[in-house]
Amino acid sequence: MRREKGGFWVGAAAALFYPVTWLARRVYLEAGRIPQEGPALLVFNHVSHLDPAVDAVFVHRNKRVPRFMAKDTVASTPIFGKIFLGSGGIPVYRGSATAGDSLRAAHQALRDGKVVVIYPEGTVTKEPGSWPKKSFTGAARLALENDVPVIPIARWGTQDVLDFYHKKLRLLPRRTVTHSVGEPIDLSAYRDKEQTAPLLREVTDLLMDRVTELLEAVRGEQRPAGKPRA
Repeated sequence: MRREKGGFWVGAAAALFYPVTWLARRVYLEAGRIPQEGPALLVFNHVSHLDPAVDAVFVHRNKRVPRFMAKDTVASTPIFGKIFLGSGGIPVYRGSATAGDSLRAAHQALRDGKVVVIYPEGTVTKEPGSWPKKSFTGAARLALENDVPVIPIARWGTQDVLDFYHKKLRLLPRRTVTHSVGEPIDLSAYRDKEQTAPLLREVTDLLMDRVTELLEAVRGEQRPAGKPRA
């Protein structure tokens, strides 16, 4: 399978991000579940500000070009903003009149056969133990309106390298970062239903439950009591 072409800005991102991944030992579990061609929606948890760089390399190593959905503030940063937009990133204008435009751009990317990466939590979790926080429903809308593989992925270990909230950067000894890829989520029971707020919440919780199940296996521990299971 040939690598998906990405152009200049994807090459620039690779030149920047690949060296960053050497800050950690990488473990990939079931990475072959990422489609080698055609559209896919990749649903990740979010534990560190290092995640986008590490996840971009992970997807790129699987010969695909990731199109990240991220807060619009990312697009306005001097260097990363150009790389983000130039490589097909999709800015999310949450809480504004243009919020729908973000989803339209993501819908179009999927219709064009691209891989879209989304963090339903919207930001790095602050939950105790770095377990997933309550998530936004945009991922559910994308998953229901596009009949594409929806693939849960748990990533763990980046929080041990960079903890921006507590201003901690640990370069040595090298930590282990693990990506665990789950089976595509079957949403056929939901696709023909009206997209009400309760339905979107149910599907969102289902998506993140699958991610959390993978995370439990990677961590070798169960989520805290009270964290819902779909």
